[in-house]
Amino acid sequence: MKYYVAVLIGVATVIVPVFTQDLNEDAVNNCTLTGGSLNNLNSIQQRCTSITIQDLTVPAGQTLSLTALKAGSTVTFNGLIRFGYAEWTGDLIVVSGTNITIIGGSGHLFDCHGERWWDGLGANNGKLKPTLFQTNNLLYSNVRGLRIKNTPARCFAIQSSQHVVFSNIIIDNLDGNSNGGHNTDGFDLNENNDITIQYSQIVNQDDCFAINSGTNCYFYHNHCSGGHGISIGSVGDRRSNVVRNVHVRNCTVVNSENGIRIKTIANATGQVLDITYEDVTMQNITNYGIVVRGDYRNSGPTGHPTGGFSIKNLTLSNIQGWVQRTAINVMVLLAGGVASEWRWTRVNVTGSRFAHINNCTGVPPNSGVEC
Repeated sequence: MKYYVAVLIGVATVIVPVFTQDLNEDAVNNCTLTGGSLNNLNSIQQRCTSITIQDLTVPAGQTLSLTALKAGSTVTFNGLIRFGYAEWTGDLIVVSGTNITIIGGSGHLFDCHGERWWDGLGANNGKLKPTLFQTNNLLYSNVRGLRIKNTPARCFAIQSSQHVVFSNIIIDNLDGNSNGGHNTDGFDLNENNDITIQYSQIVNQDDCFAINSGTNCYFYHNHCSGGHGISIGSVGDRRSNVVRNVHVRNCTVVNSENGIRIKTIANATGQVLDITYEDVTMQNITNYGIVVRGDYRNSGPTGHPTGGFSIKNLTLSNIQGWVQRTAINVMVLLAGGVASEWRWTRVNVTGSRFAHINNCTGVPPNSGVEC
């Protein structure tokens, strides 16, 4: 910028131009957050709609809070994103807003070093562990191309969000298999509407996908490994206890405890309605190929399913694969009257040495279920 000042020379006043940078132009136009401080984060969100977060270390015990984004903002992560170590139950990243795009740039990585928290106990006891990425009131948005390694506990907690697509996500918690990783859920959903998760790879030690409440959720073309399977629930004992219209399609589950799982909490109430699994392949399942049970407790199933739930309109189509010999191909453990309007076709899960034992109670008539 050029501006003018009056200079007194002798008895005459002379107007001379002075050139300077335009109001610290680099600072005003800098929409990049980098280094080891979040001090500029709010200012950047207020000024910019195209934001780059690059080679950032989030200080211990702090949240990278992207909750003041302008509508229509794009946030791109580049380079190495790290997090300082602190034992706490907060969120390392939180995103809110409308028409937001979150992108993983070429060569980026969220390197969480979860082994600093892992103790084999997950969220149940031991060290307090943060969630990596929470969305809260995220609307009409996209999250794509993120590469994530070794989360302390849950990876994505999707809460109270609508019309959001997650695509091409890689969650790699493989190191947790030998280093005490636990409760490293891939995607946990609560009280959302219209969430799509697609073309992603999840390696972890808990549910690959779990929806505890919400409507119109779609899990397409995903690969799950090492965890507890593709789950509905646990449902019950929450503020909202209804899961409606969930569609799982063209997915694989390998080297996991379960393939397909639906779990409702014992002595609770709720509804699980309009659920479809189709074109799912499973391999090397250690516990249950398909399991639907109404006796769930976090401390372990009770063995005694209770009423109070409706599991209605459950469709399984073209489900193929194999379990280990000591596992169960299919198990349904429900109280009478809970299940209705089930349609299972082309379901072929094999491998169990217990295949001759009837492992089903509470199955509705003419459902096509074979245990």
